[in-house]
Amino acid sequence: MNNTHSKVIGYILWIFGFMGAHRFYYGRPVSGTVYFLTLGLFFIGWIVDLFLIPAMDRDADERYSTGSTDYSIAWILMTFFGIFGIHRLYMGKWITAILWFFTGGLFLLGYLYDFCTLNTQIDEVNRKSRRYG
Repeated sequence: MNNTHSKVIGYILWIFGFMGAHRFYYGRPVSGTVYFLTLGLFFIGWIVDLFLIPAMDRDADERYSTGSTDYSIAWILMTFFGIFGIHRLYMGKWITAILWFFTGGLFLLGYLYDFCTLNTQIDEVNRKSRRYG
């Protein structure tokens, strides 16, 4: 079985879970957005997620491919330096990384896009690197 995501990172992000951070990390952008807009479903869903994180971690491990690009590192880079495109450099996406750098993550719209699609992007990079590597 793959080990693509970390429970430790999941629980650290859960602390900010009322904003949906852990749900985005585990590849659940719809519920992450709902949590962001409702403060973790009025904090009730946030508390329930304390017990759901192991299952979310297992689901993410089954859904996404391992490879040279580590999901946790990419998420940390995107969370703290995303508007500068550092996570895109890490994934080998040099052109868009430069674009992100000079436009503040495409005026934050690209940053929001990456928040919803980063797991899929990493999965693609990992699958390509296994196929051609």
